[in-house]
Amino acid sequence: MLNPLAVPQTTLDEAVRVVWTNRNTWATLALRERITLLDELCRDVQNVAGCWVAASLSAKGLPANSFGEGEEWLALATVYRQLRLLRQALGEIERQGTPRLPGPITTRPDGQAVVRVFSQNGLDRIMLPGVRADVWLEPGIEPMEVAHKQAAFYRGQPAPGKVVLVLGAGNNAALVPGDFLYKLFVEGKVVVLKPNPANAYLGPLIEQGFRALVQRGFLQVVYGGAEVGQYLCRRPAIDEVHMTGSRHTYEAVVFGSDHEKRPGRVVGSPRLEKPVTAELGNITPVIVVPGPWSDHDIDIQAKKLASWLVFNSAFACLTPRVIIQAKGWAKREPLNQAIGRVLSQVNTRRAYYPGAVAIYHQFIAAHPEARCYGTAGPEHLPWTVVPDVDPDNAADICFQQEPFCSLLAEMALAADNPADYLDRAVAFANESLWGTLIAAIVIHPQSLKDPAVAAALDRAVANLRYGSVVINQAPGFAYFLMVTPWGSFPGNTPNNIQSGVGVVNNVLMLPRPQKAVIRGPFKTWPDPFVVTFRHGCKFFKDFANFQAQPSLWSLPGLFWTAARK
Repeated sequence: MLNPLAVPQTTLDEAVRVVWTNRNTWATLALRERITLLDELCRDVQNVAGCWVAASLSAKGLPANSFGEGEEWLALATVYRQLRLLRQALGEIERQGTPRLPGPITTRPDGQAVVRVFSQNGLDRIMLPGVRADVWLEPGIEPMEVAHKQAAFYRGQPAPGKVVLVLGAGNNAALVPGDFLYKLFVEGKVVVLKPNPANAYLGPLIEQGFRALVQRGFLQVVYGGAEVGQYLCRRPAIDEVHMTGSRHTYEAVVFGSDHEKRPGRVVGSPRLEKPVTAELGNITPVIVVPGPWSDHDIDIQAKKLASWLVFNSAFACLTPRVIIQAKGWAKREPLNQAIGRVLSQVNTRRAYYPGAVAIYHQFIAAHPEARCYGTAGPEHLPWTVVPDVDPDNAADICFQQEPFCSLLAEMALAADNPADYLDRAVAFANESLWGTLIAAIVIHPQSLKDPAVAAALDRAVANLRYGSVVINQAPGFAYFLMVTPWGSFPGNTPNNIQSGVGVVNNVLMLPRPQKAVIRGPFKTWPDPFVVTFRHGCKFFKDFANFQAQPSLWSLPGLFWTAARK
């Protein structure tokens, strides 16, 4: 029963009624009207951008003009990119029936179809040189079928409108619009959005920035905690639920909030009998392939790995959580030490996400040998690395629980050679780590000149049971690109949900994606995405403006800022 001290039921019921009334209007809305709406949304979001960033800084305890502020501008850059690419996709559907695919559709030796989705144009190639991305479709999709199954919502007669409840993420500002824009513009469903209480401060800004949807009754925003979500999930007018959060929240939604207390719980009998899609986090592995790394290579990769932990104060489902290395590699400990040196230079941050401090101490209790970096002030946690975790202890907390705090683990596997190591690392990630969302690989280009290693990398990409595999690039690119679907590897069930079910983003509206594969150079210059870069705030603010309105004339200024010391 809804807590009477929370949001009045009448307020919640009215929000559901508004979108339910307009569901068929949205389902049949002309493409041109949708495109006009996207233009309006992009302008309105830009108008609230300054307030959006300021609110995020205040909530997360980040100083102005810092790299942390730059990260908040990067979140907005992601929203702008999604709006722009959705508009582009709808324009292409209007002209030619489907979104344009920027690259070929190829077939792997086993018959699996692979679609090249990035880079899309010359600006992409200049902005992210050497980066390319493919989407692997589920087995059974033939290359000639892709165009016929693409953009399914926009084909044939419109289906009856549906209402989806979106239970928003509480950590990163880009995730909430990412979820509801996908449901609206790719799946054609109207949305009731309930932000997570951790970032409910963004709710009024979402209502302003996306008012074109709110005013027409296609999107409504409501507020409250778990009891509000539970109430809305069970409203008859809510057809589907989508959530970004933890597996525990998913289980409470699907099986009931008392599911852990009920003796003899019936496995396979969810209480919520509605379609539920979800993204539920991950223990993200980073597989470091041994190779001929120089001291300079160590320094560069240490900056990147440390930065991946620091981004968003380590509160992200794609934050690296387990660095896997080769036991006999001479560069293993130098890399660990270099990561520590970088983290020592980075100011600690407020542990703003609820429960983070308790989770952190749970891990430290299990691993008192953890190495801490930085001085932790009030409400802050140090950057922390748990070294040399035993890979044979499958029950170790580092392998079974996502540490949603400023902590990662490091471990090593014995292997005869780099190819053997890659095979073992993939098996370990698949079998011993919780989650199926994203995995990263770091590999030196010289290593790939060995045919055995190159073949092992191809096997690794094929065998990793993760929705995204990122090679030599920040895991965040798997979300940012938007042309790559974001979600768990297919096949999870309610009783073993792992990182969730379903995808978002996927602006090219590809049918049945299995995984996204993103590859990039081992070293990039300049690299403004590392936390030691002193001009991150200015760069990411300019980068956000570029994503909203790309221009060739903006690139020299961006490059100049990125190249500054």
